[in-house]
Amino acid sequence: MKKQLHIFFTALMFYTRIPCPKNIDHNPDYLNKASRYFPLIGWIVGAIAFGVYAAASWLWNAEIGIVLSMIASVLVTGAFHEDGFADVCDGFGGGWTKTKILTIMKDSAIGAYGAIGLVLLFLLKYMSLVTLAKGDSLLTNYHSLFTLFLVFITGHSLSRLAAISIVFTHEYSREDATSKSKPIAQQYSWKEVVGALLFGLLPLLVLLSNHAIIGLVVLPVFLARYFLARYFQKWIDGYTGDCLGATQQVCEVIFYLTLLAIWKFI
Repeated sequence: MKKQLHIFFTALMFYTRIPCPKNIDHNPDYLNKASRYFPLIGWIVGAIAFGVYAAASWLWNAEIGIVLSMIASVLVTGAFHEDGFADVCDGFGGGWTKTKILTIMKDSAIGAYGAIGLVLLFLLKYMSLVTLAKGDSLLTNYHSLFTLFLVFITGHSLSRLAAISIVFTHEYSREDATSKSKPIAQQYSWKEVVGALLFGLLPLLVLLSNHAIIGLVVLPVFLARYFLARYFQKWIDGYTGDCLGATQQVCEVIFYLTLLAIWKFI
C-alpha cells in the first residue's frame, strides 16, 4: 500500500500542480508505473472543476461558472495538456517532416497554429459545457447536480484513458531525453493497463445508471483516439508527450459533444 501511495503521488506531482509529500520525486520506475493512475488524476481535476462551477454558478450564473471551472482545471494541471495541444497544432501545422515537426513541438514559443487551436478548443469546450450545465441537453430528463458532477469526472477520466492507451499500443517517437513525458513512455505491465482501464471507465459506468445509451460516448472518443494515434504514427513514427496532451484535450471535448448529440438525435 505504501508503494502504491508513492506511485499515486508521483502521478499527482507529474500531472498536476497539487502539493505532494516532500519525499516524492521523479523516480523513473515510479513514473513508468504512474500511468495506471493517470485517469484517476482526471477524477481529481474533474472534481475540482465541478466544485468551482457549482460555487460560481450559485453566486453568479452557469456561464461564469463554466469559465471559472475551466480556469481552475488549467491552474490545477499547469496547462499541461493544453500546452501539448498547442504544440501539436504548431508542429503538425508547420512541419512537413518528422524532424521538423519534433523540432517545432520542442520549441517553447507558441505559434499561430497553436494560438488559433487553443482559442477554438476553449470556445468549443465552453459552449458544450454551458449547454450541458444549463440542462438544455441529455441531462434534462433526469438532471441533478450529481449527474453533472459525473459528467465532469467522466469527461476528464475517459479522455485521459484514451490518451494513456496510446502508450500501450505505440512507440515513443523521440530518440533523446528532451521530452517531459519520456519517463512514463518506456515500460508498462498489465497492472498499468488494468489500472488505467479501471479508473478510466468506472465514472462512466456510474453515469450509465442514468441511461444505458450514454455508453455510446465510448465510440467517438476512442475513434478519435484511433485516428489521432494513426496520424501521429504516420508523421512522426509514434507519439510524444505533446501528442498525449492533445489527445486528452480532443477526446474530452468529443465526450461533451457526444452527450449533446445523443440527446438531439437519439
